[in-house]
Amino acid sequence: AYGPNHPILDNCHVRVAFATNDERTAKRFSDALGTKTELRSQKNYTGHRLAPWLSHMMVARQETQRPLLTPGEIMQMPPKEQIIMVSGMAPIQCNKLRYYVDGNFKQRLLPAPSQVDAAPLKLSGVQSETSQLAMRNTGCGATGGHELVPELVPEGLQGPEISPEERNTSIDDGPDAQIDQSLETIRKAAALDRADPDVLPNF
Repeated sequence: AYGPNHPILDNCHVRVAFATNDERTAKRFSDALGTKTELRSQKNYTGHRLAPWLSHMMVARQETQRPLLTPGEIMQMPPKEQIIMVSGMAPIQCNKLRYYVDGNFKQRLLPAPSQVDAAPLKLSGVQSETSQLAMRNTGCGATGGHELVPELVPEGLQGPEISPEERNTSIDDGPDAQIDQSLETIRKAAALDRADPDVLPNF
């Protein structure tokens, strides 16, 4: 749950687990509960069929570990049971507290809110500013379809008109003249380089 690193579950002080239908979640809680020691005994009989009455019997006991709750046991928990894990404490297996059944909590319940009939709203023919802006940006006219409509600029925001002569006039005349002068110098140097060896002898 919540990604492969479980950042939310790792920072929870109290965790409550119910019967889950996910094997990965059940295995995670089974590993979090830990293991317990279990004493197992094994009886071996030697001799013939009367060995139990003749005390020909050996009993071997050994301590083994098993999960406190296996993933299968967690997935098969009854609906009324739950597991509470608090940081620094042993896990607690208890019954769920249903506040609507317990008499100590039923008196705290508030009555259900009364149903109030809302007044009918007449929204036909009303368009919000958002819908109008969306229709303007998408170019959908009142008749439907895609229509390219130029945006209207308010009169107060319009700038001064520019004459055709001013449009053709370049603003960057100064830097262009300097670039042309530099290119002319480079052309002259290239012409001298391709000239007769008497002008620029080879060394």
